[in-house]
Amino acid sequence: MASQKSTGRKPAPGRTARLVHPRDEVKLGRRNWISFGVALLVIVIGYVFLANGSITLAPLLLVVGYCVLIPYAILARDKPPSKS
Repeated sequence: MASQKSTGRKPAPGRTARLVHPRDEVKLGRRNWISFGVALLVIVIGYVFLANGSITLAPLLLVVGYCVLIPYAILARDKPPSKS
């Protein structure tokens, strides 16, 4: 069980310790960081449009940046190498 880590807390009486599986850790790859960069750029552009008085494009860009692109950047995973 060397590959599993303990959470560092003592379990409650009558319960076993919860072990963290290595697959449960968040590992951000190049694809994730590029997606974060795109999301940040869209959000900054949204705020620039908001400062210039846009009432349609700015909120649209901000919602897409915060509600679509950032969650995508967190959840996107690289495809495992194919077995050929």
